[in-house]
Amino acid sequence: MGREQMARGSWASKEGPIAAGTVVQHSPRTPWSFPATRMLSPRTATSGLELQSPEEPAKLQTPARGTRKASSGDAPGSHPSEDARPGLGSLRRVFSRTSQQASGQGPEEDRGLFQRSSRFLFRSLRRSRDDGATTDQSQAAAVPGVARGPEVPSRIVDGGSRRSSTGVGSEKLESETEGKSVADLITERQLLAAFEQLRQLETRLVAEKASHTFEQDPTGFARRAMDVCLHYDGLAAEIRAIVRETLGPARVDAAALGELARVVRAEEAAHPAPPADGDFLLTPRRWRQHWEDAVRTSAQERVRAAAAEAPGPEGAAGLARLLAQLGGAVRSDLHKVRREVQPAYSAAGFPAWEAYLRAFHGAVAQRLQELAQDARGCEQLYVLLDWAANVYGSPDFLGTPDLTLSTEPLPPLLAPAVWARLESDYISFLETKITSCFDSILQLEQSRWAGAEAPDVLQGLYHTPLSIDVHMLVAEHVKAAGAISAELEATTLRICTRALGLFLPRFEKAFLESKAVSEPHLGANINACEELRTSLLARFPGTFEELEKPLVAATCTFQKRLLQGLQDDVQPLFRVLCTKAWLTHDVLQPLMNKVVTFAHHLEHVAPLRAQETLQEVHRYVVREYLAQVLRPRERFRGEERMTSSQKMGLDAQAIGDTFQGLGSEATWLDQAIPCVADILGETYKDDIQRHLETLIGSYPDIRRDHVLAILALRRLGRRRNQRLLQHAQSLLRAAGKAGGSGGSGAAGGHVLFEEIEVPASVDLLITCI
Repeated sequence: MGREQMARGSWASKEGPIAAGTVVQHSPRTPWSFPATRMLSPRTATSGLELQSPEEPAKLQTPARGTRKASSGDAPGSHPSEDARPGLGSLRRVFSRTSQQASGQGPEEDRGLFQRSSRFLFRSLRRSRDDGATTDQSQAAAVPGVARGPEVPSRIVDGGSRRSSTGVGSEKLESETEGKSVADLITERQLLAAFEQLRQLETRLVAEKASHTFEQDPTGFARRAMDVCLHYDGLAAEIRAIVRETLGPARVDAAALGELARVVRAEEAAHPAPPADGDFLLTPRRWRQHWEDAVRTSAQERVRAAAAEAPGPEGAAGLARLLAQLGGAVRSDLHKVRREVQPAYSAAGFPAWEAYLRAFHGAVAQRLQELAQDARGCEQLYVLLDWAANVYGSPDFLGTPDLTLSTEPLPPLLAPAVWARLESDYISFLETKITSCFDSILQLEQSRWAGAEAPDVLQGLYHTPLSIDVHMLVAEHVKAAGAISAELEATTLRICTRALGLFLPRFEKAFLESKAVSEPHLGANINACEELRTSLLARFPGTFEELEKPLVAATCTFQKRLLQGLQDDVQPLFRVLCTKAWLTHDVLQPLMNKVVTFAHHLEHVAPLRAQETLQEVHRYVVREYLAQVLRPRERFRGEERMTSSQKMGLDAQAIGDTFQGLGSEATWLDQAIPCVADILGETYKDDIQRHLETLIGSYPDIRRDHVLAILALRRLGRRRNQRLLQHAQSLLRAAGKAGGSGGSGAAGGHVLFEEIEVPASVDLLITCI
């Protein structure tokens, strides 16, 4: 007689005859169970003990064929504690150990899985019990020993084969999995085979529940359902373990990844939607979501590990090193995903590349926002902004052209609020830094002034580093800001414009108060201002236009100071003009020599500003010459007056030739001195009116006082003088000038006589003649 028949006979002898129509089978070793003894050696396949009656002594237990002897902990009837006996406590302990061995998962995560599974399980159990309470009691009467028999201890967890309390057994599955339990299959990562066994057991358990088999044994249903649920959780834990190992230093296990993808898709096909009755069994396990969560967790761990290996941030340089380390680690991991992980998943249609890309993007974003909380100073803030916008945001970040980005748009690396705060902080620090940079430029210039260093001559022009320093300062910050965003570039331009506008008056004042004021230094500063005005406006049109006025004002200040030096040098030489010594000596030549020497410095000044300055010198010489003529120290009569007229003509020729040789374009000045000389030396008095008309027509800024002073030199008599004066006033009115008003208004902006002061007593002198 076979072992099965012997066991059946023993059961019949103890309990009496079996009810007619009742099918009694030995329940095979449940393939979903994993006893504690097996966890110590997961590769050893064991077979449980045959189920027996509770009253049957232990000596009748017969080991299964081809198995090792059961340990004392598996013996029936020994129940010292929950942990020592097979049951829920053993199940929890064994499942925890299995999960830790398979996936490295900590006990806290296993506890969460157990609590989550048990919560839904007992909800299902309550529904099952409530449904069974309303079932016809005749269902239980058909199966002897169910309602009143003692509770049969579960042998699902400890690996023993048990007969259902209702007498309905389960089919054997060892032939399909070579006698391996679900736990063995999970440990050996035969995930698809383990799922198929679990799926069959789950289907069978749902069918038994639907037939009210467990109506009088809810605990038995709970144990079997809990076992199925925990094994499902064990499969999920193994999925997470495989994902975590994927990006490790070892080579990718392509077979494990393919198995993972197939079992996830098999579960989705088996559980397409939650059951209508809300039962926990047959509920979708959402392993694809577990897989995506595991990918995200793995990416976060890799990102944090990369940041932990880098040295701590020590200023901007330390933060840059940390970000470089982070970028290199992310790039390396994504290369591995693209070349090794993605092919393993692609056969199952898994979007591994997109999932990993999103996971790493989220992990990097989280890490970057953490670093943003501790960023201090302009440099660190810029390092963060630049890395986010130009390094990570670059299409070349992954380093190889065969890696394509996700077709789906990724969220911003930094949240808009965080980005705005970083930009705001950066702008605040930038304003302070740029102001400090301009302070440093001023200090460098002052050190050169104190060292009496003569400016260099580059390309024929006096040169100071001021222009280069300002250009580099503006270009560096504007270019850096433009690399991040156009808005930040515009803001940086406004900051630079405002700071330069405040710097120019400080620089101007500091220089003029220094001891370095000289023609070369003044020429160098004029060149610097002119270069800043032209190049900045050309390079940044529409931005630095507001700087044109302060730059022009600074240039004019330096030009005036340059002219002031010449004027102070030659002013004494004008005092000898219109004297008796002047009639017989060439007193003009020393003055013109100084003008020529001064003009040599203008050769090293920007051409436009040099021409303006030369014309101003030309105008100054003619104006001061006429001023000496109109308020003479000595009066000439007769032949001396004729000689002075001739002398003035010669001096006018010398002045005109000299400035023409120097390149002055102020030819409008050439008629002033000769016209006055013609009036003084004219022998035909009626022609004096013609000379006055020429003078007033050429210089409409002449006033009535100037005409009186000229007529006083000629001594024509009261009537003639009055007639000439009236004619001159009519000419001035015709030219839009009110006689004697003293207002300015030279044609074409030419001003000469307006700046010449004459004595107020001339009018009285003319009247008394």
